Amino acid sequence: MRLVCILISLPLLATACGNQATPTQTPFQAPSSPTHIAPPAATQTMTASPTPPLVKVISCEDWQSWPVIPVVSQSARALYQRGQESGNDPRAFSKIGDGEISTEWFFTGFDLGEGHYDLGPYQHLRPVIDHFDGSFGRIGMAARRGFNTQRILDPSLNDPSLCVSGESPLTCELRLHRPAFAVLSLGTNQVWKPDEFEAGMRQILDILLSQEVVPILSTKGDNLEGDHRINHTIACLAQEYDIPLWNFWSAIQPLPNHGLQPDLEHLTYGITDFDDADAMQTAWTVRNLTALQALDAVWRNVTAQQ
Repeated sequence: MRLVCILISLPLLATACGNQATPTQTPFQAPSSPTHIAPPAATQTMTASPTPPLVKVISCEDWQSWPVIPVVSQSARALYQRGQESGNDPRAFSKIGDGEISTEWFFTGFDLGEGHYDLGPYQHLRPVIDHFDGSFGRIGMAARRGFNTQRILDPSLNDPSLCVSGESPLTCELRLHRPAFAVLSLGTNQVWKPDEFEAGMRQILDILLSQEVVPILSTKGDNLEGDHRINHTIACLAQEYDIPLWNFWSAIQPLPNHGLQPDLEHLTYGITDFDDADAMQTAWTVRNLTALQALDAVWRNVTAQQ
């Protein structure tokens, strides 16, 4: 059954539908710098004590126009609080997904020290790096090149030296790390099996929610399937489950060749330097920046005093 939402002609976009709580969002003002290129479409972010704006409610059919940085609902805040009561680590997040989340050039530099990254005009992101120290460089049980929704749930692919019999890579990761948040990026490896992808994503989300972990879903950068069906599914799941969506696809659309290499699958590579104009024209630099912004927005909002 397709979700249908009411359109309200107001200025900001939000991923709200049905009985979702009204999200909050305030404009992000990037510091001016003659060499700085603002991350494409990432002009919205959250503050610790947001002021409720007027919000335009849209359907997941219009996911391409959703903001890059997630809007955080009241249900996500409640999920986080339940996780704290059940013992999830408020200073930990897990990476869940395939090669685009398990690679050493995604997030790892933030754990290696300032010689491995440059925040440039985004110094306000330093607190989120300090808070989640140890999670950025950690490659857990549920992040591996070639992983898809089936493999992440397959007990035969767990690490027998760390996981117990019958645990999937996902459930093993959650037991070992006890994360409060999970950054979830999948889809490219199942572009030709969209129904299998959706069924697996539902199982993954059900497991995360049963453990009171706040998922941060991500759209993928490519469109190998030709009709954006996978990203549409991801957005509709984010809306249905009322969880944050980091719209990475939107972030890289203004980049040369939309941030893709000639094979139209792999992302263009750039160093993690947000003050380097050339780097900011590459998908991997924008990926690291907007992922950090997304994590920061969700963390600040679920922990904000209401």
